[in-house]
Amino acid sequence: MGQPLEWGRRYLMVRPDHFRIDYVINPYMSTQDQPDPVLALKQWESLRQAIVDAGGSVEVLDQRPDSPDMVYAMNLGLAAADGRAMLSHMRFEPRRKESLSAADWFTGHGFALARTGGEGIGPHFESGDAFVFGDGLVVGYGPRTEAEALKHLATEWNIRVRGLRIAHEGMYHLDLPFCPVDSTHAMIYPPAFDAASQAELAGIVPDPIVLTDEEAFAFTANSLVVGETIIMPACSERLHEVFTGLGLRVVVLDLTEFHKGGGSARCLTNPLDFPLAPIATPGGELILPV
Repeated sequence: MGQPLEWGRRYLMVRPDHFRIDYVINPYMSTQDQPDPVLALKQWESLRQAIVDAGGSVEVLDQRPDSPDMVYAMNLGLAAADGRAMLSHMRFEPRRKESLSAADWFTGHGFALARTGGEGIGPHFESGDAFVFGDGLVVGYGPRTEAEALKHLATEWNIRVRGLRIAHEGMYHLDLPFCPVDSTHAMIYPPAFDAASQAELAGIVPDPIVLTDEEAFAFTANSLVVGETIIMPACSERLHEVFTGLGLRVVVLDLTEFHKGGGSARCLTNPLDFPLAPIATPGGELILPV
């Protein structure tokens, strides 16, 4: 059995004061299917409270009126427990204004901020593609994050980066087909990746919890573990048995208003405490699937 995750106790969230669907940048979005603002706020608050009830802490950043997707805070930047943060450089222009507010928040809260290029001009990187797991920072690339950004992460922070190429349009960020559960277990959806990455994934996750199609497209992997609690937008009976067998308390929340924008529990929460010391390596190391 794996050990509890070393991270996932402190989060940044963005209250959905201006959440709406103004454009389409993933297969789940439709401008004809707008979220209910009252229900969305209720669902968001239930997630915030669940994190606090599980022993975590939540800090809240105000949402920009011109950034309807900013509520998906996971993509604001990659934050480490040692006070470093890598600001996201969004692929799609409508989301780039979010980084202006995120940069101010990170620096205002004592984070030393870096970018994947000068003033964000460089390879695209979106932090919903990155998790510390095992001996490295596991980073998905392809739909949103570019492969060149992984090299920058490795050398900028002197860490080991393990890349996985995402090859499924419905799994455009790593936080949709991959979810760390403890030090050895992770939920994975192999069809999200190309063949070489699937082979690489087998070496990254000692104890995989393989999702069915139905589980994957219910946003099941877009969950988060806070201490001994796993907070999920959906959980099949099979998975409930798996997680309780690992000693976790399962909390299932209705977050369907946020599914309209292509995200769920994990997308709405940005962990601020990823540990980089265990994955440090002089000069950095990048391992890509071959």
